Amino acid sequence: MIEARHLRVLRAVATTGSFSAAARDLGCTQPAVSQQMKALESSAGTPLLIRTGREMRLTQAGEALVRHASGILAGLTAAEEEVAAIAGLRAGRVRLVSFPSGSSTLVPGALAALRAAHPGTRVSLVDAEPPRSVEMLRDGDCDIALAFRYGVPGAEWDDLVVRPLLADRLIGLVPEGHRLAGADSVGIGELADEPWIAGCPRCRRQLVEVCEASGFTPRIDFATDDYPAVIGLVGAGLGVAVLPELAIESVRPKGARTVAVEPAVEREIVALTLPDLARVPAVAATLDQLSLAAAR
Repeated sequence: MIEARHLRVLRAVATTGSFSAAARDLGCTQPAVSQQMKALESSAGTPLLIRTGREMRLTQAGEALVRHASGILAGLTAAEEEVAAIAGLRAGRVRLVSFPSGSSTLVPGALAALRAAHPGTRVSLVDAEPPRSVEMLRDGDCDIALAFRYGVPGAEWDDLVVRPLLADRLIGLVPEGHRLAGADSVGIGELADEPWIAGCPRCRRQLVEVCEASGFTPRIDFATDDYPAVIGLVGAGLGVAVLPELAIESVRPKGARTVAVEPAVEREIVALTLPDLARVPAVAATLDQLSLAAAR
């Protein structure tokens, strides 16, 4: 195998015309230059230099190797500089995927802080709900997935690095003129006879489970993944809903009132990445800023 250090010695010998002059340029001894040239010729499997008295000439193979050496060494230098820039957060790229209410609440502050601290790091953002966002992470289509889950954590993310961010409580939404609009808290069973507006599929499933645990099955008149649409439908008096607190923070609930719902139900908000990616400086810095944004 031809090593870069041997190519540097060959190029110095070709430029200066002797081992001793090459040694002076490289800051080493003449025997060291001679030893490395022997190692390079052994790797190449053919002589690279012809020694005639005090003069040295390149063989045809030596000329070919010197010709390629310049490009190889220049490319290696460029690669070393680029890797150093990424490692020092002077450059880098992070592909982030997030569910919509996370994109509108946690992500903006985190990315603004990241840009201020490391302006050379670039972050792209795509919206996707779990489990699709987690599939994208495992498929290599993103570097960090902002995700959520309900209930007791299982083994679904055991192969990933999980950075817990916050517990997001479900909040009730009722029209302004609703009989429970002024209540401090509402038992979910008190809404058993109401028409319901449901959110994303995972939230919808969680709503049904919570209601059934309280002894009724919700009558879902409308279902939409668009949280502003859910709030708008409640505000128009078409039903009630429960939404994650982050979703309500991202939209002004015009015509609707929020009420605490009992029993309390929370979803766990996390940032996910792969173990190898967690060691990449730009990814680690983004995870740190997401944690700080969630703590504010």
